[in-house]
Formats: sequence, C-alpha cells, structure tokens
Amino acid sequence: MSANKFSVLMVCLGNICRSPTAEGVLRQRLAAAGLNGQVEVDSAGTGSWHAGDPPDARAQRHALHRGYDLSRQRARRVVEADFERFDLMLAMDEENLADLRRLQPANTRTEIRLFAEVEVPDPYGGGARGFETVLDLVEQASDALIVELRGRLGTS
Repeated sequence: MSANKFSVLMVCLGNICRSPTAEGVLRQRLAAAGLNGQVEVDSAGTGSWHAGDPPDARAQRHALHRGYDLSRQRARRVVEADFERFDLMLAMDEENLADLRRLQPANTRTEIRLFAEVEVPDPYGGGARGFETVLDLVEQASDALIVELRGRLGTS
C-alpha cells in the first residue's frame, strides 16, 4: 500500500454477479464518502469462463434500480499480478476465499478475507430475491469497509 492510496479487489466465482455488484456499490459509496481518489476498486473471478462478458443482466437490472451502473464492467479472472497490485482481496464466500489462498503466490502480502460478516450467496441460479439479497449484503459490507478504510488511510 502506498501512502494515502489503497487498492481493493472484489472476488467471486465467475465475476458476473456478486463481485461486479460489490465493485459498483463500493465505487459509488467511496465517491459519496470523498474517498474515490484514494481507493482503487476492481473485481475478478476465480474462474475464467465468463472473461470479457458484462455482468449478468439481472445483476445489472437490480443494481441499476438502486442507482448503481454496472454496464461498463467486464468479467476477468484473478491473475498472479493481482496479488502484487491489490492491498486487499475480498472473497464473497468461503469457496472463493479458499481458491484465492490457493492461488496466492508465496511472498506476497495481499490481505485476503471474506467481504461480509456472512457469505454473500451466489444468486446466479435463482430469482430476483437472490439479487436483492446480494445488494443488501454488499451495501452493508461496503459501509463497514469504508469505515475501516478511513482508519487505514488516516482520514475521518
């Protein structure tokens, strides 16, 4: 981490539902908190089968209903360089967390942990309620993360 700059990578399985939602929500809330220039946010998946795809249309629709535009994002897979680039990687569930720990090269200091106090469930195979649940959890976890980041950056 450089002085007064911090980088966060949101991670799920395919990078088309949860992690792009988390990226979009956190990015907008950081801007509202006056921290967007101090915190870099991106998202990625532990799998590569959706690489280059936009977020799931349902995730985009539900996010947009709450004021978050995910349309410019494109899915990508976590790569080795991410472990040098990002200070913090936040996994959406325990499986993503285990995958990140397996992928992490030796001698990298990226902090890896769960994003929320509870797992953020994958809404991909479900209905509208699943996407709303993801947004609820992501908004709550983003607010908590902003408090943490203020402390790490020395801002109030």
